[in-house]
Amino acid sequence: MKKIGFLSFGHWTPSLQSKVRTASDALLQSIELAVAAEELGADGAFFRVHHYARQLGSPFPLLAAVGARTKRIEIGTAVIDMRYENPLYMVEDAGAADIISGGRLQLGISRGSPEQVIDGWRYFGYAPPEGETDADMARRHTEVFLHLLRGEGFAKPNPQPMFPNPPGLLRLEPHAEGLRERIWWGAGSSATAEWAAKIGMNLQSSTLVYDETGEPLAIQQAAQIRKYREAWKAAGHARQPRVSVSRSIFVLVDDRDRAYFGHDSESADTIGLLGDNRRAVFGRSYAAEPDVLVEQLKKDDAIAEADTLLLTVPNQLGVDYNAHLIEAVLKHVAPALGWR
Repeated sequence: MKKIGFLSFGHWTPSLQSKVRTASDALLQSIELAVAAEELGADGAFFRVHHYARQLGSPFPLLAAVGARTKRIEIGTAVIDMRYENPLYMVEDAGAADIISGGRLQLGISRGSPEQVIDGWRYFGYAPPEGETDADMARRHTEVFLHLLRGEGFAKPNPQPMFPNPPGLLRLEPHAEGLRERIWWGAGSSATAEWAAKIGMNLQSSTLVYDETGEPLAIQQAAQIRKYREAWKAAGHARQPRVSVSRSIFVLVDDRDRAYFGHDSESADTIGLLGDNRRAVFGRSYAAEPDVLVEQLKKDDAIAEADTLLLTVPNQLGVDYNAHLIEAVLKHVAPALGWR
């Protein structure tokens, strides 16, 4: 069995070709797609966070709204850029969203990827001190966030408070029990995957990783996942971790699918440079008739290693069509591969 969810970037553009032309469209359609995905039997609704862009930017209002409209589906992010985050405020926001959903939040966080502006986190009031990189700052914010999620008191109470306090040091409220174990790290390299395992976070691996061996994405990701699990075991954590990978998978079952994605059937991994000029491998899209697609996906080592698959969706094609794409995977692909 494998959990299957969707991952939306929440793009919007005023173009007449887009069904998502405003920020309102992007947010409200994200909620509706989560509701539709739950009705279809999908397991997760995840959203990417980008700043300074016509995409989803502030995740917690959206996550809370999705949590209020759904009952079963996991809700989460993949990923929140921790360079931009105040860990204390984030604990409060995440706690509230998790409680509204009844404990279904699966929060993916990371160092983040190149953004639309140079050093955008500086405008949010954050800057790494001398001798620290922005990646170091993201990991420092993460460690503070994880520590606070334990719910332990740390703040000295006012001896003359406006309202009565419980005894002892105070913690941030609301506290979401169990959320600490539902935090994921989006790792672009084996080293950061091993770091995430050491401090007890689940692992998210996207459609790109730093090119460390020159091999195809799926092979490098599978190796990264195995190293992560070895590091997890060495750290002695009591629970079993979860691992997700993201993929663009389109089942060609009607003329719309063929018109949109039929030309992607022979696509392959590509190589590019990220913002720090490091070489990265970007994963191929899968688009084929169901029987062909099943055979292709059998050969994806990283999907086989993961317990959760996130389907990246072309959200600008609208809720109905994206629900169709999700349903096609659940109906025509997942059973044949033993995912259902």
